[in-house]
Amino acid sequence: MKDAGLAIDDVQGRADLRRIDIDRVGIKGIRHPVRVRDRSLGEQRTVARFDMAVSLPHHFKGTHMSRFVEIINGHDREIGIASFEAMLVEMVERLDAEAGHIEMRFPYFLEKRAPVTGVRSLMDYEVALIGEIAGAATTTRLRVTVPVTSLCPCSKAISERGAHNQRSHVTVAVCIRDFVWIEELVEWVEAEASSPIYGLLKRPDEKYVTEYAYDHPRFVEDLVRGVAARLDAEPRIAAYVVEVENFESIHNHSAYALIERDKRTAAA
Repeated sequence: MKDAGLAIDDVQGRADLRRIDIDRVGIKGIRHPVRVRDRSLGEQRTVARFDMAVSLPHHFKGTHMSRFVEIINGHDREIGIASFEAMLVEMVERLDAEAGHIEMRFPYFLEKRAPVTGVRSLMDYEVALIGEIAGAATTTRLRVTVPVTSLCPCSKAISERGAHNQRSHVTVAVCIRDFVWIEELVEWVEAEASSPIYGLLKRPDEKYVTEYAYDHPRFVEDLVRGVAARLDAEPRIAAYVVEVENFESIHNHSAYALIERDKRTAAA
């Protein structure tokens, strides 16, 4: 029988002779319960997938993968925004790293009412909280992907009957100066689209949405500029990236646009 007190060799802690730094090493896709602030309900519980990584100097052979899991499980059963930020700091300190990265991705649900009948349904949105530490600098970004409808202005102008439209994904990633609701980001995007998207529509609602989109045509350029203008005007937003992808209904490709702004740099 082996001695329980016998020291076990730490292979990961050995030196590596290739002298190549690793920018990120860690784990991906671990799931854990999380709590998120909900504007109407106060709090929403969901499940997130975590990607966690740190930098590794060239003289270390490996990092301690088990510590990432220990850090997540050390924050009780559910992780909130405050514990997310603390977890980022703890990860870098426990793994003795100069830089660290955590991405927490989760579905977020909003109850929406159909525009005419008022029938209720849930819509899910892909949300991510992304935290990074590099030296003394810490940044946190909130990213939301909002599906909307976009109707082509050119198609409307040249066609006698109808116009082609498609579902679009608008992804907004923001660095904030003060608290911003996920719901607000969704509303800002939907206000610039040809039409919002709903989980459930009755016939009167479908008629309304179809005609509303026809009356509000948007190129991909219109949509990305409209959302960017709203973020420019919002003092709580310090920096942002807006991406729009139109999944074209009459082409075998997507239309795409991106605007990136750091208002802190512009102000300087």
